[in-house]
Amino acid sequence: MRPKYLLLFVALLLLSSCLWAQELPVVLPERTRAQVVDEILEDRFENLLPRLMRRQGVDMWVIISREYNEDPVLRTMLPSTWLSARRRTILVFYDPGEGKPLDKLAIARYDVGTLLKGEWDLSSNPDQWDALMKIIQQKNPKKIALNYSNDYAHADGLTYTEQREFMARLPKAFQGRVVSADRLAVAWLETRTEKEMAVYPMICRLSHQIIQEAFSEKVIQPGVTTTDDVVWYLRQRVTDLGLGTWFHPTVDIQRADATSFDHLRTFAKRPGQQVILPGDLLHLDFGITYLRLNTDQQQHAYVLRPGETEVPGYLREALRQGNRLQEILTEQFKPGQSGNQILAAALAQARREGIDGTIYTHPIGLHGHAAGPTIGMWDAQGGIKGPGDYPLFENTAYSIELNAAVKIAEWNKTIRIMLEEDGYFDQTGFRYIDGRQTEIYTIPRKIEYVR
Repeated sequence: MRPKYLLLFVALLLLSSCLWAQELPVVLPERTRAQVVDEILEDRFENLLPRLMRRQGVDMWVIISREYNEDPVLRTMLPSTWLSARRRTILVFYDPGEGKPLDKLAIARYDVGTLLKGEWDLSSNPDQWDALMKIIQQKNPKKIALNYSNDYAHADGLTYTEQREFMARLPKAFQGRVVSADRLAVAWLETRTEKEMAVYPMICRLSHQIIQEAFSEKVIQPGVTTTDDVVWYLRQRVTDLGLGTWFHPTVDIQRADATSFDHLRTFAKRPGQQVILPGDLLHLDFGITYLRLNTDQQQHAYVLRPGETEVPGYLREALRQGNRLQEILTEQFKPGQSGNQILAAALAQARREGIDGTIYTHPIGLHGHAAGPTIGMWDAQGGIKGPGDYPLFENTAYSIELNAAVKIAEWNKTIRIMLEEDGYFDQTGFRYIDGRQTEIYTIPRKIEYVR
């Protein structure tokens, strides 16, 4: 190789490597993660839980679980060093009123971390249920909230056996005071704190940058790489970083052929792996779990054809319609509006603007498909009874998930721009936690100074 061409080759390699020189956001070591988790949990117990219990008019909340069959709420209350309940774990939160701190008790022979004091003295109460009943009689609560719910699986964690045992031991004088804790449980799960929102943006950024890696020439060789290759790259990348994921990623292709793309297959019967080719519009659905918070993101990339240097204008216009549908939806976010009301108003506005939209937005946070107001489902655009009737509260997070169907004359078919980005709603309004996709990625990326 001639020296001048060798130098050019080396320069191109350096430029290509610089494209990926930007490191991912810091991924904390395990011990530091545990400290962060415990600090956030302590803050939630001390500052958030009293406010939520008073808002819901509940002065005692009892959460009961057995090992490896944990209540979804209890799992969010365990300290970092507890990976499951132990034998039977019973947590009791009691509000004495008059602005006093909550009593946070564990009906156990030992403390649950440093946050819940163990209140089971075997010498005086050999039976765990008797120890719990003694606490209830001493506190004499007006309401005893238990985790059962028709509408939310997150708030329905009390098993049949535990409820039967509890009611059999509960004195008759207290049985009329038992109420569902579902609204309290949902409030606990859906409300994001200031400490959580301090770490959430970097979690979303980490997820975004993993997507950018996957949708690039670092991973994809057109004509060779398959959609499954990209999926398993994502799974391996998450594992290598020491993170978790709450669902298996998906990668779909739309292209200028005679095949009719059915977006419902991305939820139900997904197609098998396909080889990625120039001219393909790729769609990816991906999320991570880190510091007990989850992400859920869907983005698009376009594989440049030979001679192309940018995404075709008709695809850029299609994305613009998807972005506008996002704006239409989030413009409807107002405290007290139910998920069904937000859905109906957004769909009506989309129709007025000539956008063929489908909306299936959900809360996100301690779970991926989290508790809170459901704003449509992909197979139920008329509203959802129960979770769809739940109102929007401030300090809550959502995955803005939807799609816009756009007729592409150049392809002689309708495509779907399927988008999902994580956002936060508070007293100032709605914002995306780490922005949203407003341009389709190209594969390969443009390299500065190379034309």
